[in-house]
Amino acid sequence: MENPLTPEVLADPVALTRALVDIESVSLNEKAIADCVEEVLRVVPHLATYRHGNTVMARTDLGRSSRVVLAGHLDTVPLNNNFPSTLRGDLMYGCGTSDMKSGVAFALHLAATLPDPRYDVTYFFYEAEEIESRYNGLHLVAEAHPEWLTADFALLLEPTYGIVEAGCQGTMRATVVTTGVRAHSARSWHGVNAVHGAGEVLRRLSTYQARRVTIDGCEYREGMNAVRINGGVAGNVVPDRCEIEVNYRFAPDRTPAEAEAHLREVLAGYELVVTDSAPGALPGLEAAAAREFLAAVGAAPIGKLGWTDVARFAAMGIPALNFGPGDPNLAHHPDEHVEIGKIRDGAATLHRWLAPA
Repeated sequence: MENPLTPEVLADPVALTRALVDIESVSLNEKAIADCVEEVLRVVPHLATYRHGNTVMARTDLGRSSRVVLAGHLDTVPLNNNFPSTLRGDLMYGCGTSDMKSGVAFALHLAATLPDPRYDVTYFFYEAEEIESRYNGLHLVAEAHPEWLTADFALLLEPTYGIVEAGCQGTMRATVVTTGVRAHSARSWHGVNAVHGAGEVLRRLSTYQARRVTIDGCEYREGMNAVRINGGVAGNVVPDRCEIEVNYRFAPDRTPAEAEAHLREVLAGYELVVTDSAPGALPGLEAAAAREFLAAVGAAPIGKLGWTDVARFAAMGIPALNFGPGDPNLAHHPDEHVEIGKIRDGAATLHRWLAPA
């Protein structure tokens, strides 16, 4: 495939967004887009470029006193009759336009066109963010090349609609089990219905009063919800087991251990098994580079309602923020699109922040 990321395309973040969207890169199929990104970065004289799997890392080494990371994932969710991209007025439609190839375009545009940033910059273009963590490019880099991640501040170019979203919530999944006694449904009084027993679990969840926590001026709104129920044996059998999957999104002032303790308190009396957990990230506003970035944006940050890879950096003691042109409400949507004006405005903001004074 001829590389569509030509010098003319790299110079224009809008054209670059469209070119990236038009390289199909559903999770675990990122080789083609990683090849294109690596090829153009290898010839940029002010960058040292490396690759691990389908994650490409490029960095400046200018002797600056601080180093920042710009990171964006190359993968998308599966296509949904939204490939390739289309333009309709000031909107660009297509899989990944919002989440997050418009953000990736910011990093790639700057990497190729800004030879003397005010900080040393590490650029990550990484694989498999949309699926299980074990495939995530940043996770794999942390295992194989942890020194690549060293920085004073990180910016994840996730869709935020041009607003700085600070930190992120933690997330926990658990399975709650209700049990009963199996019986023929014609003689149901001989059994105990485990599906009916789930009613109390659902009542507790539906009446749960979630916290709203403000940290460094950023509000994080928690949520605890049943997201799946599985139970039943046959059409004529009283079921003896029912499983309710619960997802708890918790504010970053709670550790996963504290979140689990709270979940068990709410659902006391029931068998509960935690199946997945990831910590949140505190707002990350204290780094000098973060304060200068906020000044370039010119608007106050808000709390990130969701989990992003800022948590990986926070776990290493690196403050991190989210910022990108896409609308997070359109992520994974069949009508996914991005406003061209948001791409241009966001690229100008990042240039204002990174360009030498």
